[in-house]
Amino acid sequence: MEAPAGTVSAAVREHLRQLCLREFPCGIGSWNKSRFLPQTSRAWRELVPREEEAVSPGEETVEDLLGLVRSPHSPWALPEGSSAEDRFLRELAIQNPLVLKDSFFYTYFKSLRVVDKQVSLVDKDLLKFVKLEELILSANLIKEIDPANLPPTLKVLELYGNKMSSMECLCAGPPPGLQHLGLGHNKLLGPLESLYVTSDHWPNLVSLDLSFNDLTDLQSMVASLRTLPCLRLLVLQGNPLALVPYYRGFTIDSLSRLCVLDDITVASSEKHQFRGLRHSGDLLTQEAQLVVTIGNVRGVLDTSVLDPEPGPQGPFITYSYYVTYDFVEDEEAEGNGYGGVLAEIVKPSPSTEQLGEDVPEEVVEEAEDSVESGPVSQSQLGEMEESLVSGGSAPLPRTSVDSAEELAKLRPHLDPRLCPSPGTVLFSTVRKPWADVIPCNYEMQHTLSDLVPLKAFLMSGTTVTIVEEKEQKEGKKKKELLKDLRQDPPILRVLGSGRVALEPLLAGEPFVSTVCDFGVIRTLETDKLTFFRDSKNKKARKDAMEAKKSKTKLPAAIEKGKSLVSVYESNYHPDPLTVEVQIQLTQCRSAEEALRALVL
Repeated sequence: MEAPAGTVSAAVREHLRQLCLREFPCGIGSWNKSRFLPQTSRAWRELVPREEEAVSPGEETVEDLLGLVRSPHSPWALPEGSSAEDRFLRELAIQNPLVLKDSFFYTYFKSLRVVDKQVSLVDKDLLKFVKLEELILSANLIKEIDPANLPPTLKVLELYGNKMSSMECLCAGPPPGLQHLGLGHNKLLGPLESLYVTSDHWPNLVSLDLSFNDLTDLQSMVASLRTLPCLRLLVLQGNPLALVPYYRGFTIDSLSRLCVLDDITVASSEKHQFRGLRHSGDLLTQEAQLVVTIGNVRGVLDTSVLDPEPGPQGPFITYSYYVTYDFVEDEEAEGNGYGGVLAEIVKPSPSTEQLGEDVPEEVVEEAEDSVESGPVSQSQLGEMEESLVSGGSAPLPRTSVDSAEELAKLRPHLDPRLCPSPGTVLFSTVRKPWADVIPCNYEMQHTLSDLVPLKAFLMSGTTVTIVEEKEQKEGKKKKELLKDLRQDPPILRVLGSGRVALEPLLAGEPFVSTVCDFGVIRTLETDKLTFFRDSKNKKARKDAMEAKKSKTKLPAAIEKGKSLVSVYESNYHPDPLTVEVQIQLTQCRSAEEALRALVL
């Protein structure tokens, strides 16, 4: 009887069928039938093929047939990556195909590898494999397993990449001699999972892989793992519980017999550094700490050179640049006032650096006086908020009720890259004026206690965006410019946006450091205008000449009488638009460091 579709037995039978063990050049046919004509009754009973004396016309020798399945260029060759068992069966089907019966398969296989075959059920026919020691069922659709259908001879069971939400089903009489259990990349979650990893269920377990699930309670999990007397290799990375700063030290100190944790050998120095940390397990908070650092931005187009010179009454146009990124929102954190907000609502007040060179000094002084004595506007509040955060950084504030209608009007016109994804908050560096190299000098520590959403966020990554903000202001009179200043809503333009992969942080990497490259956005024409504007400043021109004295073509070209324009064009190699980003997962390097963080 054929096994039902979706079972392990059906997948094994289908795999054997695809090996074509009864078709040319395997099996018995016109290509070799004379070898299997019985010579004696004894030879027929023992399924021993006749020795070759002379090949009949139209038949192939055994060596020729074996060459067809062994040659990588043969159309009958096995696919690359086929197992040693597959190669053996194909050759056996040429040398002695009479032995290939069901009874042979059930006693031959010690290892079964059924990967990505849409298997959802481990059926009882698996018990027919009486010598099976290794069963690999990764990348299938298995939600539960009845351990009564697992051969008692099993030593290795791998179920990576399935849909199991609990280990409870495996604990009702698992194979007693199991030494390795692999359940990585499933859907295990909940504090009760620690009840199913004790010596009552797995007395001989040497290796356990629970990586990339949703396990959160490190203390309970480690307490249960301590009961496993033979455990030497453990993989827990990729779980939310592995994101806390003291994860590795606490696990090493609690499991003294552990030799390898997360594929990294446990050194004796580590055991010494984290000695005693297990006694403080109940006091350690289950929070993850990540530090986001944003460095220099390069390759920004100086858009201001395209604007006309402002008249006495304006308009005064200023450009500022900043970087945004989204980060997961911790709903459990106290006093969390951040939301999924848009940068467009924040209107920073003008500063000396942003107004431009053509604004008279007395106008700037008037502006400072008005900020000190007048009521705090929304735009001034945005600047004050920025100044309160150390490191020159600020999360964008939640939009007020008054701006809800304005937000609704703006949303259809906004670039979707400026909107945070659901469950995240949009953070922004401080706005800076244009420069060849714009230093953001941004550093923000994120402390999160809701670890499951954090793991999901790290799996998907964060979006980093470079934004240009254009503000236009107009006034009636020069002397009373800022008192009667009318400001239009800022115009935002995304210069570059891209995804930064954060999954390495789940895989054990201490930090992710990258330079986001969005390609070249500057042009020769605009950079010429910027070059001419800057060359009017004598000091800037002098510095540029001194910087070009050695190993460049500029001094030689000038001596030969070439124009600055042609020299500039010949040496024009614009930098791409880039931003330096680093996200670091805080990890304690000693027991003292973990306890010191607890005191703070």
